[in-house]
Amino acid sequence: MFKKDGDYAAFLNLLSEAKGRVPISLFSFCLMPTHFHAVLEARQPHQLSAFMQWWLTSHVRRYHRHYHSSGHVWQGRFKSFPIQQDEHFLTVMRYVLLNPVRAGLVAQTGDWPWSSLHYPLLLDPSPVPAPRNWDMLLAQPMTEAELDALRTSVTRQAPFGDPQWRHRVAQSGGLESTLRRRGRPASKK
Repeated sequence: MFKKDGDYAAFLNLLSEAKGRVPISLFSFCLMPTHFHAVLEARQPHQLSAFMQWWLTSHVRRYHRHYHSSGHVWQGRFKSFPIQQDEHFLTVMRYVLLNPVRAGLVAQTGDWPWSSLHYPLLLDPSPVPAPRNWDMLLAQPMTEAELDALRTSVTRQAPFGDPQWRHRVAQSGGLESTLRRRGRPASKK
């Protein structure tokens, strides 16, 4: 996806242009060599898909023009899930910003040049203010429990928050199936 610094920079330029075309709030992002993460909020239901379609399609066109290639660039569709706007929101923000550290690309979040830490003008005001010890939280790895809960929400595209909130949002948004265990029910003996 991103073979050189110019690819990252072009993708960020397209992100800025996409924000001008489709009204969406951007709270955090991190571009990795083979994928990216972004914490976004659509103002209307259709806007997230429209935003992502414009941004990614524009990137694919640029990529193919630049590298004289054809075919798929991105694997699969983007994944999205509702996030409770409390400490769960901050957990997702940490997950995104700590990605290059977990991948072994850098030792500290601030060392990775392709995250929102270095592009604050692209960001919208966060619905959850960062705590005073935010820098310290970004210097600490996430717990396995935090990672497991978040990865489950990503994989299932299930609401991420406390149990009551998750069930309320799943019920109101028709997402109940995202909260159920996958696979066959356990056999009764």
